[in-house]
Amino acid sequence: MTEILLIRHGETPWNAIKRLQGHLDIPLNAQGTQQAKALAWSLQNEKLDAIISSDLQRAVQTAGEIARLQGISTRIDAGLRERCYGGFEGQLYSEIPHVFPEAYAAWKSHDPDAEFPPGENKGETTRQFHQRIIEHIEHYAQQFEGKKIALVAHGGVLECAYRAAKGLPLNAPREVTIYNASINRFEYKDHALQLIQWGDTAHLDTDAMDEINQNDKAS
Repeated sequence: MTEILLIRHGETPWNAIKRLQGHLDIPLNAQGTQQAKALAWSLQNEKLDAIISSDLQRAVQTAGEIARLQGISTRIDAGLRERCYGGFEGQLYSEIPHVFPEAYAAWKSHDPDAEFPPGENKGETTRQFHQRIIEHIEHYAQQFEGKKIALVAHGGVLECAYRAAKGLPLNAPREVTIYNASINRFEYKDHALQLIQWGDTAHLDTDAMDEINQNDKAS
């Protein structure tokens, strides 16, 4: 059995205004940096055997805070990137149905093979994305069998793991909220993911964040 902490990166400026990021490389904002520090602080007494991060800087920055307190280095893997949304990337969510009405309708229909319009990056269908992510999660679960690891990635990555653990079809609507800097605990056992805890953000409450801010000022 492998313990897996799937962690979403802290907040970015684009998260704050609901602009779709995908493969576009957006850093954390000030709030996201504080979230990452609070997250790392909450995990400092849990021994992690490995920290693997998406190569996008919002995930790398979040993973770096955890790694610093764990005293280990971060592995970087582009295979844990967020889904690529093609031409949707860089658009405000509110703009997408007006700019790409047909593609937006196909996306909202939950067709797992719907394609995105071309953009800076080539989009992935739900099926392609899900396959990529589950293959990478299983790879690390098997590589670190019997250990505890953190995978620092993105909302879409967490959703793939949730679907796999719950046995949900790819065309099912999202049924959970995915929080920035949240801890989501899984076990990988008998070649299957099992969900243990979802959406832990206790470390982001006001008192915890105030403590982080005080520590920053003291240092």
